[in-house]
Amino acid sequence: MKKTTQLKKLIKSNQLESIMEAHNALSAKIVEETGFKGIWASGLSMSAALGVRDNNEASWTQVLDVLEFMSDVTTIPILLDGDTGYGNFNNARRLVKKLEQRDIAGVCIEDKLFPKTNSFIRGEAQPLADINEFCGKIKAMKDTQKDEDFVVVSRVEAFIAGWGLKEALKRAEAYRLAGADAILMHSKRSDTQEIEAFMKEWGNRHPVIIVPTKYYTTPTDLFRELGVSLTIWANHNLRASIKSMQETSSRIFYDDSLLHVEKEVAPLNEVFRLQGEEELAAAEKRYLSSSQKNANAMILSRQSTANHIITEQIDQFKECGVKDIVTIEGDTGELLSLYNAKNHIGENTIISYNDIIYKSYILQDLIKMDNEIAIVVDADFEKTGEKRELVSASQPYSKYLYGKTVDLVAMANKEGMDDIHGEFIGLWKVSEKGAAVIKGALEDLINKENSIDLTIGDLLNHVLTLHPITINYIKGSWLDLEAYEKNLKAGDQV
Repeated sequence: MKKTTQLKKLIKSNQLESIMEAHNALSAKIVEETGFKGIWASGLSMSAALGVRDNNEASWTQVLDVLEFMSDVTTIPILLDGDTGYGNFNNARRLVKKLEQRDIAGVCIEDKLFPKTNSFIRGEAQPLADINEFCGKIKAMKDTQKDEDFVVVSRVEAFIAGWGLKEALKRAEAYRLAGADAILMHSKRSDTQEIEAFMKEWGNRHPVIIVPTKYYTTPTDLFRELGVSLTIWANHNLRASIKSMQETSSRIFYDDSLLHVEKEVAPLNEVFRLQGEEELAAAEKRYLSSSQKNANAMILSRQSTANHIITEQIDQFKECGVKDIVTIEGDTGELLSLYNAKNHIGENTIISYNDIIYKSYILQDLIKMDNEIAIVVDADFEKTGEKRELVSASQPYSKYLYGKTVDLVAMANKEGMDDIHGEFIGLWKVSEKGAAVIKGALEDLINKENSIDLTIGDLLNHVLTLHPITINYIKGSWLDLEAYEKNLKAGDQV
């Protein structure tokens, strides 16, 4: 349900509803989590939070900035305490336009002059707006709104200014006829005498909202009996936070220690929860490439090779955001070398032979894969030189494979395989779970008598008995050392 519709339903409800004050995004989120169905964006509270007086010292655009954060973190409607509409009818209708853009459900304007003064400060000395001028402002706002459920509330200050019941009724009726969706009848008395008198004369002809800040001892049931539609608990989150901050600051200052306050304040984890850290962590897993998720790389030496091949690999890794790179010497054989470096196999590890060179997109595509163990396979293997690690796959390469998973079936030489679908180029990646599988497989094989002669192909064949391996097909765009040197001799560009 739209926020505007939610607010309109609250105001028109057959039972008494209530909304709670908030002055920033954090307090708004707390109000919603508490269970309130709506939020009162208090002008007094937002001004105080910004360190200025409730006299329109905070500009309306500054108020909009605060509201935008509040709206972004909540799903319940926000009713703005819009003072006098921040000017005449033209300012007020522009305000409506900007509030709707920020998904604010409604605004309450008061019939005083701009700039306003808080109603509880020298109320009798505050002049009220001309009724006709204020009615024109209401009409302009209602004509401007695009959402038919956007709410405009007219706040009557007749009691605050000491003008009495007759003037309060006169103004309320004029504002109703001008199109206001509800009347907020304000009073600063410590009892409900003025509110009761108004409600009896008003006769439920239109929804009435009250703010019981001064007459807080009145039982809420009386408001129900009077037919009040909505109560606003207008400033208590702000006042509670002030008291708490004063006490906490004072205690830390005099104790010169955190010892006595740490257990009295919210734990940091609660702050992180309210900030939505869990959602960000989940989004990072979904949207960030593996290179941004603690990725590291291992360059596994199988034979001596030109230094600039390794240098180019390192540069490619760094360009893709992988900064943690180690080179593993291969003097003891591929498998044993990898086993001795197994502590480098982690959450997102890319492993590459040292005697291959490939285009950057191949590495970038591999990094983006979410599979637990993935290897790069060239489907154009018949065009390469020495074919060392041929593979059989669950499906041959096809341009229609996009979005489908292809699994490794086996690795062997061409004499030992009937269905050959490509060549493993020596580039692969493991996730955190895949790393655990690889380490377990290394432990299994390293105890064999011929472990020094075993290859990465042997390792992957053994892994297949423990866990699936995903294939990422390519077509060319890489060279092994043999092909690389042939190209150099031929003078081809590499």
